Amino acid sequence: MAVLVGALLVLVMWRGVLLIGSGSVAGAGIGVAVVVIAVVGGWVLWRSVRFGLRMQTLARELEVEGGLPVDDLPRRPSGRAERAAADELFQRRRAEVEASPEDWRAWFRLALAYDDAGDRSRAREAARRAFALHG
Repeated sequence: MAVLVGALLVLVMWRGVLLIGSGSVAGAGIGVAVVVIAVVGGWVLWRSVRFGLRMQTLARELEVEGGLPVDDLPRRPSGRAERAAADELFQRRRAEVEASPEDWRAWFRLALAYDDAGDRSRAREAARRAFALHG
C-alpha cells in the first residue's frame, strides 16, 4: 500500500511540475500548491513507514527475548478488544512502566495496551518513548 501511495505522490508531483511549466500564472500557482502537498504527503508516508519498521524491530527483539505479550484479549465481532479486558491489561502495563520507567520493553508493552484500549495517540507516544529508550 505504501508503494502505491508513493507512486501516486510521484505522479501528483509530476503533474504539479507540468502545471508550473504551463506558462500561466494560475497554472504555476496551482502547480506549486500541488508540489507542496505531494512533498508533505511524502513526508507523512515516510514517517508512518519508519514508525512501523521501528515497531517491528522492537517486537522482533522482544520476541527473541521471550517478552512479547500474547494477544489473548477477548474480542468483539469487529475485532476490537473488549473494553473491560483492555482497561485491565492497560492498568497492569501502566504499573510495569511506573515500576521500571527506563525500560523500553515496559513502554513497548504499554504502547500495545494503549492501542488495545483504542487510544492511538497515546500508543504512539508510548512507542516513541520505547524507541528513545531503546537507542
